[in-house]
Amino acid sequence: MSMRHVSTRIMLIALGLLTQAIAPVRADPSIAWRVENPFRFFTDPAHTEMHRATFASLADAERRTPILAAERALADRHHGEGWAASVIDSTCWEPVRNRHICQGAGDYLHPKSHRVIAEARGIDASAGVDCTWLTAPRGGQRVRGAALTLPCDQAVALDIPYPAGASISIEVGGREVATVAATIKDLLIVGIGDSFGSGEGNPDVPVRFSRERVATYGAPAKGMDAIGYPARVGDWNDIGDKAFVENNPRWLDQACHRSLYSHQLRSALQLSFEDPHRAVTFVSTACSGAEIVQGLFLRYKGHEWVPNPPDLSQISAIAQAQCGARDAPAFDLPEGYHLGGKVPELVGGLVLKKCEPDRARRIDLLLVSIGGNDVGFARLIANAVLADQSVLRRVGGWFGQVHGFLEASQLLENLDDRYKSLNRALRNLLHIPWSESDRIILVGYPPLTLLEDGRSVCPDGRAGMTVTTDFELSETKAKDSMVAAERLHAAMESAARQHGWTFVAGHREAFRGRGICAGWTDNALSTADDLRLPRRVGDTWEPYNPADFRAYAMRQRWFRTPNDAFMTGNFHVARSIAQKALPTNTLSWFQVLLASLYSGAFHPTAEGHAAIADSVVIEARKVLAKYEARRPRR
Repeated sequence: MSMRHVSTRIMLIALGLLTQAIAPVRADPSIAWRVENPFRFFTDPAHTEMHRATFASLADAERRTPILAAERALADRHHGEGWAASVIDSTCWEPVRNRHICQGAGDYLHPKSHRVIAEARGIDASAGVDCTWLTAPRGGQRVRGAALTLPCDQAVALDIPYPAGASISIEVGGREVATVAATIKDLLIVGIGDSFGSGEGNPDVPVRFSRERVATYGAPAKGMDAIGYPARVGDWNDIGDKAFVENNPRWLDQACHRSLYSHQLRSALQLSFEDPHRAVTFVSTACSGAEIVQGLFLRYKGHEWVPNPPDLSQISAIAQAQCGARDAPAFDLPEGYHLGGKVPELVGGLVLKKCEPDRARRIDLLLVSIGGNDVGFARLIANAVLADQSVLRRVGGWFGQVHGFLEASQLLENLDDRYKSLNRALRNLLHIPWSESDRIILVGYPPLTLLEDGRSVCPDGRAGMTVTTDFELSETKAKDSMVAAERLHAAMESAARQHGWTFVAGHREAFRGRGICAGWTDNALSTADDLRLPRRVGDTWEPYNPADFRAYAMRQRWFRTPNDAFMTGNFHVARSIAQKALPTNTLSWFQVLLASLYSGAFHPTAEGHAAIADSVVIEARKVLAKYEARRPRR
């Protein structure tokens, strides 16, 4: 053979090797699958997908705070009006019976199966190849499900038994080409607590305002008529009449002002789609105004009057939920939780529900927000923001009751015993093992008045509080409240450490400079960053038309001011009810106070809740990973 032929042969061999090296490697056929609706609290998978797809679209930098980034993206997509309005009527919460029920979907707490979406990978479907999908329950059973034949490039929906799971296989031309074991990890995530857990301040359907109409309120003194206020849309004649009240803001749970924007729900929602093989069953009983005693242990009827208020304490409601469709029996516990009289409110025939251990569904994570009302959070805030000459301060009641650092300090001395009693109940009644204490996640409160330097508080003034002359922030009293709040924070952290709970406080740093007085600048993004309340002066609205207010637009401050609360919740009591309780000359004036206070003033915005949820999820992932690592492999 000539040298030329040898060279040619070598070149051809080399070319062949190179061609093999750069040719695409065809993967073996496989099956990819995910839970169709991982957040089971939403009955429409499209609502969960809205959040999952938003998360999937985030840039790497945004994924450091994915819930906050997603909330901002969704608010922008919904023009600042919020995403929850389209979801509120498709959840597993039944407000008439105050139970977690999915209409027509069986026992929400004890699912029998989950639907998954499966796709074939590594099969060339360009020639119109058909795949036959088969399922077979795991656990030694040989019975296969019905065969389903579709083009191989189409996804398929399959029902997978829970908890055993099933094997999923694909046949092409009668030959099995791929199989996978599908087992769903369904987590029970529970939320209990107060207004910071319920999402107070963020109604799922906020109030809408007229572009032209104005509202006029009376006042308790002659010559103090309040005119030129924003007026709701709707065919109403008088403030508080039937047509007016029908346009009240809507909440997932009206009595408790429980919202889809709460950090408890947002944390559970985020965790549901971070693992494609995971589902989350979410249950919350958090209620605005609740304390450890009045709310968690004892029945509390909620923040707003409704014809069907909660009929169980939060602990009993969770115990009932653990039993699902079955009833949880009641237990008399006269001695169990008052700690020898240290919690005197629990002395004397405390009755709570308890699901029997062999029937109770295990709680994977328990999110807790409680303690603020036990030390008089509302009264501390009232002391700092009610003007010295405030009529509300003089008459007391509701928000008008005030106390300062000394009174809060006295209540703080009893808080440790209350947490100790709660710890016992969570173990004995809700069956959280003592060895798995970190499944209980106690969430710290964000700072309300802290400026960006981390030391100063909001200055004297009425910024964000011009809705009524009763409000005027005192910097000195705000500092006293901040000291009390820091003592509360230390007490919560100490209790969590003592009982082995997980304590979450990472979000507190993010709230610096985003407190109650953060607001309008020359670079304001929108009217949402304006601290002023729209008022009609002559024929002109100043500083903007109330119809342009967007409750869920991005803003600098992450707390609702009284002005914000008036524009977002605008709660009013029915005139027929108010007339029975209030003198006629103060009725209209009192509606202004309700509209600015009972609507969630001094509570986090949806962005604030998202920031808290990001902090919660960081710690929750660690807890879940710890116990997932201990789970025996199947």
